Order: sequence, then structure tokens, then C-alpha cells
Amino acid sequence: MKQTTRIAALILAAVMALGAGCATQTTPANDVPQIGIIQLVTHKALDDAREGFIAALAENGFNDGAEINIDFQNAMGDMSNLSTISDQFVNGGVDLVLAIATPAAQAIASKTAEIPIVATAVTSFADAGLAESDEAPGANVTGTSDMNPVAAQIGLIKDFFPDAATIGLIYNSGESNSVLQIDIAKEAAAALGLEWVEATVTSTNDVQQVMQSLVTECDVIYLPTDNTISSSMATVSAVAIEAGIPTICGESNQVLEGGLIAMGINYFDIGFNAGLMAVEILNGANPAEMAIRFADDSGDIAINGFTAEELGFTVPEAFAEFVVFPEAE
Repeated sequence: MKQTTRIAALILAAVMALGAGCATQTTPANDVPQIGIIQLVTHKALDDAREGFIAALAENGFNDGAEINIDFQNAMGDMSNLSTISDQFVNGGVDLVLAIATPAAQAIASKTAEIPIVATAVTSFADAGLAESDEAPGANVTGTSDMNPVAAQIGLIKDFFPDAATIGLIYNSGESNSVLQIDIAKEAAAALGLEWVEATVTSTNDVQQVMQSLVTECDVIYLPTDNTISSSMATVSAVAIEAGIPTICGESNQVLEGGLIAMGINYFDIGFNAGLMAVEILNGANPAEMAIRFADDSGDIAINGFTAEELGFTVPEAFAEFVVFPEAE
């Protein structure tokens, strides 16, 4: 009887051990890579980049809630939130971070030199202090740039508004990516014989007042891929349209929200490429040795048909195929 009891106990123990082993394999909680996503603010371009990143992971077998767990945090434009979220990710021991926009990347990079960071929607990694060079980042940060063809964008002014003499430049001077673009824009404007006047903002609260002043001083306005301006496009476009001033935009989502003309990159695509880089890192690649990647096609043009009508602007026939009529959300 004792022997039978002993055998039964051994069998029960074996079954329990086997069951525990099966449970470990099928429970995703902490046995899969933890991915933190830190995003500066909500606007269409950054949202597109995030969606592209997640899509690339899924296409390569890393699905949220199965092979990976994603913790998405949005700082809502608050710098202190960026610091808090970064601390949470570091203390929580995430395995990889996606940082969307330059301030988000700078915040998390200041907190850890160990956790791999893939950043996107960063114009210049080197200028932002995130990498030693585009070719060899040298530390734990790599990713995809949203550098757009600024000089070509300024060139559109001569194509569409040959009589324009002064270009207005509005941006957040606290965003290093915007400062870089504006410097390039000034050089391009000077090369075309255009005067320029600049106006800076520190937050979305400044945009309306600054725009109302700027439209009295220029013939056309250039909008870089500035997160503060992109978050305020409803205000920017309303003031510009009321004043009869056309806007040249750094990316197409600004056109979808009321800007007139854009020649820019696709943010879903750069987010997708960032996701492919994350896949490589999850499979063992070293971010320090992964060169910064740039958009393959930076010449997409979009023209807002509604804005053109409100401004009384006739789109040249050669550009008619690029006219869009955004649906109201």
C-alpha cells in the first residue's frame, strides 16, 4: 500500500511539473520582450510613425500580446512627462524602447546607456546628441530620420508663387530638429533671392498670436516638421487662410489639416523602417553599429484642394494629380 501511494505521489508530481512547464511556455506576461514606446505628442505624423513601427514588428512575427508586450506612453507635449515615462521604462526593465520625436529620444537616452533605443521622427541624430554619426551611432541609440528636402520645399515658392518676395518661418526654437530645418530654409531662401522673417513659439499656446503677427509680414509661410506647429495646424491654417497667405508644409499631414502644399516624406514608412531595425536588435544586432536610416522617397507632393479654393489659388495643370480633398474627421 505504501509503495502504491509512493508511486501515485511521484506520478502526480511529474504531472504537476509537466503542467507547470506547459504553463510557462504559453504565458506571455514576462517571458517575452517588453517594448516601451514613448511619444512626444499626438499628431498625425507621429501617430503614423508609431503605427508603421508596430506593423513592421507584426509582419516579422512580433505581435503585441503574444511574442512581445508593448507599453505605449504619450507625453502629451509635456517635457516633465517625458522624464517620468523614461524613468518608468528604465525602472521597469523594458528590453527595447521606441522613441518618437527628438525630445522623446533625448529624454530616454539621458536615462539609460544600456537599453537599446530605436528613435524615429528625428531629423538629425548627431545634432540632437543622440549619435556620434549617421554611419556609426556608437552607443545604444539608432533609428530613422525624418529629414525632409527643405531646399526643394523652399524651391516650390518660385514654382507656385513667383511674385513672392518674403517668406515667413515659424517654429519652436526649443526643438533642435526645427532649428536645423530653419537654418537650411534660410540658406535656400537667400539663394533664391527671397527675404525671410522668422517667428518662434515655445508651446501651442503661442501659435495663434504669433501667426497673426507673421501673416502681416510675409507673402508665403514655410512650416517645418515641427511638433508644436504640427500639433497646432488647425490654428495655423485658419489664420493663414483668413489672411490669404499660402503655406508650404514640411510633410503631407500638415496639408491634410489645412496647409496648402507639401513635399515631404511618409511617416508610416520611416516608422516601419524603425520597426525593421527593432526586429534586428531583438534578434541580436547591436544598435551602436546600425547606421541611421533615411526615407527612400522624399519627394511626395500634396496640395489641399479646399485650401486652394479658399485662397483663390489656381493649381497649375502640371500639378493637378497631386490635389487632395481631405475628408472632415
